[in-house]
Amino acid sequence: MEIIDLNNYEESRYETGVALGNFDGIHIGHQHLIKDNIDKAKERNLKSSVLLFKNHTKTILDKEGKSKLEIITPYNQKLEILDRLGVDLIYTINFDKNLMKLSPEEFVRSILIDRLNAKLVTVGFDYRFGHKAAGDSEYLIHLGKEEGFQVNIIEPIYVNEEVVSSTLIRNLIKSGSIEKANNLIGRYYSIVGQVVKGRSRGSKIGYPTANLRLEHEYVIPKTGVYKTITILGDKEYISLTNIGYNPTFNEDELKIENYILNFNNNIYGKHMEVKFIEFIRDDIKFNTTQELIEQIKRDVEYVKKHQ
Repeated sequence: MEIIDLNNYEESRYETGVALGNFDGIHIGHQHLIKDNIDKAKERNLKSSVLLFKNHTKTILDKEGKSKLEIITPYNQKLEILDRLGVDLIYTINFDKNLMKLSPEEFVRSILIDRLNAKLVTVGFDYRFGHKAAGDSEYLIHLGKEEGFQVNIIEPIYVNEEVVSSTLIRNLIKSGSIEKANNLIGRYYSIVGQVVKGRSRGSKIGYPTANLRLEHEYVIPKTGVYKTITILGDKEYISLTNIGYNPTFNEDELKIENYILNFNNNIYGKHMEVKFIEFIRDDIKFNTTQELIEQIKRDVEYVKKHQ
């Protein structure tokens, strides 16, 4: 897979089939769209490609910062997933005010035609483009006929009579329905961060935890305890992850604390990825530290039995 910065670049080597969308999560609906684009590009002897924004569109559209940015899949992880899907070319571009202000017609001519040399464009049924989202998929078909490219519209994917969408997945993650969210994403939901020093309470009670400082503005799962898989370097470990406010110790700062089973290395400053497998229980306030210890023991036993 080749990654190309679209700033000051025009594709003159190939004619392309381009998949368009925000692709946060690259969930099973997105994957279906991208695979369909790959298949149809091969049929027409085109290079399959995806136009990928380096930043989330909300960073520009939400001028006053009123809307909290909640990312399912950051940029680097998107690249890894697209590589696995078999996309030939990734064209990257910053979503900025200049791009935002392009009319639907200007977007098609200056981006799809002049820069991407697109002969096939694949979009979802609800795709919107151009200034103030003035263009939709039907108008894209009209412009395609004028400019000489084919438009391929992908119908929605349903699971349990619900349309698979990034919004639905965010809501499932935030409600603790992590297994349902994973089913729609097509993989385990994960977050990446750096291990930072905490209050060392876990070590004092026999369960040392790694406190995680996130690298991106992820969707944060509902407070509680989760069965997880932790990736450090090229190794995976079974783990328990607590998201919460440490109610037993009357703290008010949300923390993500990770206990890796059968692991005792010093990992301060290292980066780790945490994959969420299953919601185990709510974040509970215990009357005593001993009650907390006994509950953690039960949590660990549960995870061991369900590896």
